[in-house]
Amino acid sequence: MKQQSFEEQHQELWLQIEESLLKPTQGDSSKVLAEHYMLLCQHLSIAKERLYDAALVERLNNLVLGLYRELYRFRSETRLNLYAFFKRDFPLAIYRHRFFILWAFIVMVLPGLVIGTWTYLDEDAIYSVLDPSQVREIERMYDPEAGKIGRERESETDIFMFGFYIKNNISVAFRCFAGGMVVGLGTLLVLFFNGMFMGSIAGHLTRLDYVDTFYPFVVGHGSFELTAIVFSGAAGLRLGYAILNPGQTSRLDSLRRAGRDVVPMLYGIVLMLVIAAFLEAFWSSSASLSIQIKYSVGAVLWALVLLYSFSGRRYESR
Repeated sequence: MKQQSFEEQHQELWLQIEESLLKPTQGDSSKVLAEHYMLLCQHLSIAKERLYDAALVERLNNLVLGLYRELYRFRSETRLNLYAFFKRDFPLAIYRHRFFILWAFIVMVLPGLVIGTWTYLDEDAIYSVLDPSQVREIERMYDPEAGKIGRERESETDIFMFGFYIKNNISVAFRCFAGGMVVGLGTLLVLFFNGMFMGSIAGHLTRLDYVDTFYPFVVGHGSFELTAIVFSGAAGLRLGYAILNPGQTSRLDSLRRAGRDVVPMLYGIVLMLVIAAFLEAFWSSSASLSIQIKYSVGAVLWALVLLYSFSGRRYESR
């Protein structure tokens, strides 16, 4: 093949790569960079083998070197993405969805406070929310006379419960998020009923004076679990809002954009729920820890989670 034909055949690709090197974008993936790098190495080898013009060989050689540097930079940044995600991306996503988080918080907490007050004042109110068998099971779990929370467990049982709590927590969070596809109504219902369920249990056990067993159990893992559920609800409400108010785009495009916006939150939510499950299985259920220690650690965990959740504002203008 003559040099002129060779250049005409590949000129468009070379120009595209040259432009991408001058203006690198986040859309370039490592796979695309690697494919272009391999192609250019092949083109350079052909040009040298066929003794094409020195200017063409130099141009291809510069493109190969430029792509190599770009590929190396991409891989270096990818290794740091995990740190960047937890330091900036996740708290920034929380801050950008703060109004949806506020609404999710209100929808879950307000019914919980109302039902909790009702079940605290009226001993029969709990049966309007839970059936008698559920009430008996909850009372048995937190009965101070038992001398322990739940039952004594071997380490294998703790590991099993860790898996159970992960499955349960993520299923609740998923329902909160997926409910946004029904214009947010599903999310609102999941938040409402979860708040009502938790509030009724708290009010009933407080009325029974099971304070020293119930609250030390939930205070530790609750900081991660309850906050993650609120964040999940916020993500679901964001989807519902995108469907109801697509703006100048189609509802499908608006939904896709909303989905991309909440992805950092979803990654963070999953990690929070895993941490919550770990604490619930190995820390909260431990009978060897004093109430004071559990309250102290719980207070620290709540402070850290809240401080982290409010830290995204400083990255908004960057």
